Amino acid sequence: EVDPSLEALESRQEEILKRLYELKSAVDGLSKMIQTPDADLDVTNIIQTDEYSSLTTSGADLDLMLGKDYGALKDIVINANPSLPPLSLLVLHSLLCERYKILSAIHTHSSVKKVPEKLLKCFGEQTKKQLRHEYQLGFTLIWKDVPKPQMKFSIQTMCPIEGEGNIARFLFSLFGQKYNAVTSTLIDSWVDTTIFQLKEGSSKEKGAVLRAMNAALGKTPWLVGNELTVADIVAWCALQQTGSANAAPAHVQKWMKSCENLAPFSSVLKLLK
Repeated sequence: EVDPSLEALESRQEEILKRLYELKSAVDGLSKMIQTPDADLDVTNIIQTDEYSSLTTSGADLDLMLGKDYGALKDIVINANPSLPPLSLLVLHSLLCERYKILSAIHTHSSVKKVPEKLLKCFGEQTKKQLRHEYQLGFTLIWKDVPKPQMKFSIQTMCPIEGEGNIARFLFSLFGQKYNAVTSTLIDSWVDTTIFQLKEGSSKEKGAVLRAMNAALGKTPWLVGNELTVADIVAWCALQQTGSANAAPAHVQKWMKSCENLAPFSSVLKLLK
């Protein structure tokens, strides 16, 4: 028979090790927040959620794509201006929550006086709290007075990424989809065209993009082939923000409805109402 005192000692040792691991995770998280200048202590709103549906990809895949970082949660920090919210990044956040277990947070930087309530809750309401190390990815959105969205990831080894299109490409890459050179080029081309012509271009440029989209969508259900890509996400969001959705031609209208049948798009659509 096992000595009861020995069992008690082993149980106590396991509990101590568990607490030490939790403490290390908390310290790692605090360290990253301190090293990130934009995650100030003067935030006015903090919302966290761990909502996700099926977890179909293991943490090992993230390790492969983002590099191993033992004992610390991988954190993505995005600065965005609430006057022009980056809708594509919100759609991608929802999609990522369907794949990974994400610790999400929203902060308001001191440079912003007021943020609409919908944007403060764009990640949903907090349902339950879990220990930091039980998540696979940290996703923090900071509403800040910046000219364009900025993203920091693994800030000790990587320069910040700027621009909604570039950040969207990075986030979509976390799904691990592989494309050939032609497909990748087409996707990149649509993202750039959407950002620089449909979203920021003249009325003539916008009309040309809509015609090109209509032609492409007359051949395939999505902008590039038979599956959803980051090009569809960025383009749909640009149409919503520029007010071009109602004037879009037939194939584009049909494609938009296909997007909106997916939960991440429909949830973002509510922010515009």
